[in-house]
Amino acid sequence: MFSKISLGRYYPAHSFLHDTDPRVKTVLYAVYLIAIFMIKEPVAIGVLAGIILLQLIMGKITPSILWSTVKPIIPLALFVFVINVLTIRDGDVLFSWKIITVTSYGLARAAIMAVRLIFLIISTSILLTLTTTPLKMSDALEKLFAPLKIIKVPVHEMAMMMSIALRFIPTLATETDKIMKAQQSRGADYDTGSFINKVKGYITVLIPLFVSSFRRADELAVAMDARCYKGGEGRTKLNPLKMTVRDVLAGIMFTLLAALVVTIEFSLR
Repeated sequence: MFSKISLGRYYPAHSFLHDTDPRVKTVLYAVYLIAIFMIKEPVAIGVLAGIILLQLIMGKITPSILWSTVKPIIPLALFVFVINVLTIRDGDVLFSWKIITVTSYGLARAAIMAVRLIFLIISTSILLTLTTTPLKMSDALEKLFAPLKIIKVPVHEMAMMMSIALRFIPTLATETDKIMKAQQSRGADYDTGSFINKVKGYITVLIPLFVSSFRRADELAVAMDARCYKGGEGRTKLNPLKMTVRDVLAGIMFTLLAALVVTIEFSLR
């Protein structure tokens, strides 16, 4: 089950977005993050969905990869939707029963919040994890935050930690899947019984997963120490990042598309 999740995984392919400089994609991610949290109007949401579809095509992301990326987030999106429906009381009342009140504004607002969350995950996957290797992501973050070195911020170490965290998401997912299958072969049941029993059953997964995670972290630390890793001071790059005219034009194009979405949003308010 978990081995089929693409969230946090790199999807190897030869595409326009795969070949784009990771610094450009990181900046574009920040731009689209702002645009995603600004949209409310259906037309703006539709235009943004079209831009994301264009990015999927340019990144050669297949529907199966997209679905495996979005699928784990659907329960969280539904939870956000339900919470907003039940807590927002403004607007015309559509349904009311005891303490439950559903309004037109609450329903619309809940749908927008759920769509924002899904767009956020898809945008993160397209621009960062699926089309960028952890090593290139680390190099991009280090380059972008290099000015912070002036105030003694350990930029290289922070970028390294972030890239390692992204790298270990699919590793932990695979490890969880292996542990669950091993426990099921010993008679563990995670699908039947009460909610409390299911939670207790997952303890048999969490404990070995934590032990495995600490062991992997220790092995990684030993490996880095054996290779005389001392941080970013004086280190060189085997494949240094090189920004081309095509990368700059891609950044300008997608920034203008994000600006178009924001313009449509404010023009319709």
